[in-house]
Amino acid sequence: MFFSKSKNVVGLDIGSSAVKLVELKEKKGGTFQLVKVGLERLSPEAIVDGSIMDSSLVVETIQRLNSEQNVKNSNYATSLSGHSVIIKKISLPAMSPEELAESIQWEAEQYIPFDINDVNLDYVPVAGSGTGDNVEVILVAVKKEKINDYTSVISQTGKVPALVDVDAFALQNCYEMNHTVQEGKVLALVNIGASVTNVNVLSGSNSLFWRDITFGGNQYTDAIQRELSLSFEQAEALKKGEAVADHSIQQVIPILNSVSEDFAGELRKTLDFFTATSGADRVDEVVLAGGGSGVLNLDSILRDKFGIPVSIMNPFQNISFNESEFNPEWVAEVAPSMAIAVGLAIRKLGDA
Repeated sequence: MFFSKSKNVVGLDIGSSAVKLVELKEKKGGTFQLVKVGLERLSPEAIVDGSIMDSSLVVETIQRLNSEQNVKNSNYATSLSGHSVIIKKISLPAMSPEELAESIQWEAEQYIPFDINDVNLDYVPVAGSGTGDNVEVILVAVKKEKINDYTSVISQTGKVPALVDVDAFALQNCYEMNHTVQEGKVLALVNIGASVTNVNVLSGSNSLFWRDITFGGNQYTDAIQRELSLSFEQAEALKKGEAVADHSIQQVIPILNSVSEDFAGELRKTLDFFTATSGADRVDEVVLAGGGSGVLNLDSILRDKFGIPVSIMNPFQNISFNESEFNPEWVAEVAPSMAIAVGLAIRKLGDA
């Protein structure tokens, strides 16, 4: 969303099932080239419901990723989502930027359900939202404890946590870098992680609505484990289409479809809430991202349920890379999982 000519950062998406890393180099004309990309699986017990339970395990995973990718850049960006993150669009009396900076903390206290001293606040006025006497502001509050947990694991690897974003906005950055924004088109960006799904609804380049749904790829794995009496690792392999012992993908399809139906119901409730509260009367398209977006039949089930186009984002669509350095098949395979990391890697030091 905000760009400058300052130094690039390494995007590090610390998810509950994997840590994803992307470093980009900006070229002339605002295009990007891939410098580093990597993904390291994380033990399921390391991060639970977005909370880091075993920091040493997360630190080791990040260190392994840094070492394997031989990352020289010391400035890292990461992002957060979940219950510790609050995003609100609020309407305030029109005032100067200086007055807004002074009054935002007091204004925020009315909208934030946490002690204001326990959160870090940020805000940005919505471009073109002024209606004479009022201006709309996007207000973001994140619990300091949560920020400290995530920045600490980066610091312990010898890197600098230079920038902390929110998953929903990193997702938007990634989409806008890869696609031409169509004014007036209402788009739901849906990033399906292992335990949380981030939803960001846009009209053109304006973000209208955000929500994190406690539903993700783990639900599929849990259902396969339960139905077929398998271990977590076996269920994960089957979910990805790999044969396990005497179990075939054909046995798994009904289980996957059942969970996808449940997911469609959750997403429907979220988008219905958006249309009921935002004044928008429709969503024109759903764009999926995240590791869970590739579940067999999910896009077609959502297409049938919603009656609108559903596509899967390719975060590397407008990013060039040397095929002798990066295996194109591997890049294509992991691409949907990399949306947040790419959105972070676009950022620069000193961004607003």
